[in-house]
Amino acid sequence: MSIRPQRYDNFLKNAIKRKILSLYILMKHSFARYLLLLAMLFFSAAGFADDFTLKGKVIDEDGQALELVTVSCLAQGKVAMTNLKGEFSISLNSADSVEVRFSMVGYGVRKRVFRRPKGKMTVQIVMYPSEALQEITVTERRRQTSQTEQLNTKDLKIAPSITGNAVEELIQQQAGVSTHNELSSQYNVRGGSFDENSVYINGVEIYRPLLVSSGQQEGLSIINPDMVESIGFSTGGFAAKYGDKMSSALDITYRKPKRLEGTVTASLLGASGYLGYGNKTFSMSHGLRYKTNKYLLGSLETSGEYQPNFFDYQTYITYRPNKRWEVELIGYISENHYNFTPESRETSFGTIADAKSFKVYFDGQEKDVFRTYFGTASIARSFGDSTKIKFLTSAFHTKEKETYDIAGQYWLDDAQSSENLGVGTYMEHARNYLTADVVSFKLVGTHKTRRHDIEAGLTYKIENIKETSREYEMRDSSGYSIPHTPDRLDLIYTLSAKNDVKSHRIEAYIQDTYHFNKGDNFFTLNYGVRLANWSFNKETIVSPRASLALVPAFNPDYTFRFATGLYYQAPFYKEMRDTVTVNGLTRAVLNENIKSQRSLQFIAAMDYRFKMLNRPFKFSAEAYFKSLSNLIPYNVQNVKITYFGENLCSGYAAGLDLKLYGEFVPGTDSWLTFSLMSMKQKYNGQWIPTPTDQRYSINLHFTDYFPGTDRWKMTLRLAFADGLPFGPPHRGLEQQQFRAPAYKRADIGMSYRALKNGKSVQNIWLGLDCLNLFGISNVNSYYWVTDVTNRQWAVPNYLTGRQINGKVTVEL
Repeated sequence: MSIRPQRYDNFLKNAIKRKILSLYILMKHSFARYLLLLAMLFFSAAGFADDFTLKGKVIDEDGQALELVTVSCLAQGKVAMTNLKGEFSISLNSADSVEVRFSMVGYGVRKRVFRRPKGKMTVQIVMYPSEALQEITVTERRRQTSQTEQLNTKDLKIAPSITGNAVEELIQQQAGVSTHNELSSQYNVRGGSFDENSVYINGVEIYRPLLVSSGQQEGLSIINPDMVESIGFSTGGFAAKYGDKMSSALDITYRKPKRLEGTVTASLLGASGYLGYGNKTFSMSHGLRYKTNKYLLGSLETSGEYQPNFFDYQTYITYRPNKRWEVELIGYISENHYNFTPESRETSFGTIADAKSFKVYFDGQEKDVFRTYFGTASIARSFGDSTKIKFLTSAFHTKEKETYDIAGQYWLDDAQSSENLGVGTYMEHARNYLTADVVSFKLVGTHKTRRHDIEAGLTYKIENIKETSREYEMRDSSGYSIPHTPDRLDLIYTLSAKNDVKSHRIEAYIQDTYHFNKGDNFFTLNYGVRLANWSFNKETIVSPRASLALVPAFNPDYTFRFATGLYYQAPFYKEMRDTVTVNGLTRAVLNENIKSQRSLQFIAAMDYRFKMLNRPFKFSAEAYFKSLSNLIPYNVQNVKITYFGENLCSGYAAGLDLKLYGEFVPGTDSWLTFSLMSMKQKYNGQWIPTPTDQRYSINLHFTDYFPGTDRWKMTLRLAFADGLPFGPPHRGLEQQQFRAPAYKRADIGMSYRALKNGKSVQNIWLGLDCLNLFGISNVNSYYWVTDVTNRQWAVPNYLTGRQINGKVTVEL
């Protein structure tokens, strides 16, 4: 038998160890045994130990230390993480070969194989961004150490979409978020109203049209999904840099293309086109979208001529002549038209034992226009790699018109006996005009050290809003005008307004993100304060906020998060509109004594990363409590929010949000969410549910491939949410004692990759979506009628039925 030279030392050492051990067993004298034991310890110290220690440092391609890099030996089941200096130490068992992996989100996985390691070894590992290593697959998700979660944008283009606003539809499927109207891109977060959600694009706060009252009127949101690079979303406890909203913060960053790229999509609900180009110093993106939900609105119970047309164009341009300077421009134009001529409607409702039929024949039309312009410009100056100052300016302009004159003749019948229960006439009229301008100037400074990320900002806003409105509704039920008064003719609802408000706001914030460790426990502390002053009501608010994340030493797969803060909902135009009624006529006036609504929040959360069936998963749980004060109560009809215009209530919100995210199917992303919540407000000494008190909700987003191929892809979205409180219109909040049926919906989309990784055309996707798969009739709102016995009936207004949508996506 021959022994190779490189293994001779190991062979000889093992032979000597075996010989000493046999002599130790044969020796009877204790002193002789003691000498042999010392000999064995000597040889072990000389290199016969089975363990070794691997130490080192992990850096990026620029030589900067990387923290929280996972250092693992899968064969031995041992894991360590780098500290704030990028250093690590791990004890492993020696073998002929030991493979150690170095992994971190955004970087390619590095592997090092050590041959017969022994003693102490020191290495330096350089990690490169995953884009530079095309053959490497990044298998980890970014660890969440703040209250802002980064959402995956990979499947935005091929998922089934109803509104064409793919980003908002993705948000609506997150834990703690709810929607009860598939025609709308708006959403409620943990019981908050639509107006309590702040949205930022590249650090600039954006605004929505103010007169939109129904999902049918909504066009395309300002967020173009073709241009989005990253989505950060927080359901509470967010940092001080985000503005004065109580419920959520959505942070959008647009992509800077690095080459020529493009996408064209066409479907039965609209079309879009995107073109981008970039190099080392310059990039530009252009997005053009057209939407018409005429086909979708045809499934509503109200038949007629729907003519909705929504169009927008958006551009994003960057220029970076060197490492010190960078200029960014964003431009946006939106033109939304909604024209509707109703003809008739027939609705069946009630139970099998008590079924009712409601028929209406219409005359009149509705014409709405929402025209919006938005632009931002910024210039940034970097002072080395750690300090940057950025100046931003933005302008928002909207001109809106909502006009309608619609008359209806209705019959309410018993569906079983055909007995007529009520007959009447109603007429709705509106002439609403609004123009709003918001100009802002913002200065932001950032400074980074090894342990601190400091950011401060100062914003000055100029606001000018002009409104001229007149609305009324007349009802003649069973021969009597409602409400019935013997001495005059009153209408059931009137509103007139003519207001012009000019004001300015000053906002400032400072925050720090502090990274530190205690032994092998890693902490991330974010703390800061935000101040704001509004000239209209002379109010100054101070909003301290803090969050702490812990990656414990006992198991780095856990992350514990805690957050608290005092958050304000600064009033905007809709909140400060108060009403005064004299002789049956109601006028909207501006309340100069209105105050910001306030929310004291406490959040405790946990994330657990694990593998099941050798696939990555993450389970998240968040418990929260919000103490609310200075609340401005409101009513909701469709998506129109009507505020009382005064700080009349206090309240609370408490709940639990659960989310399981991972590869339910290998290579795909799916998630399941479950939320429980209770939200109450105290009004006139009585505790009542808020209009958004959704007690439970379940959402499932599931993706799958056909067996044996990745060309076919399926996306299934399920929603099951508790119904919201409601009551008769134009009554007090105490009357909101009813609850609508649960919202249930299923959408499924099938996509086929007809062309994969071509030359001039990279991919072609053919898609077929079935919207509202089970044809469930969900209730949007109610229309109230009175029968001959003066009994009121709530007639449900149902949402869209089952529809098929086909689409084609070409990626250049």
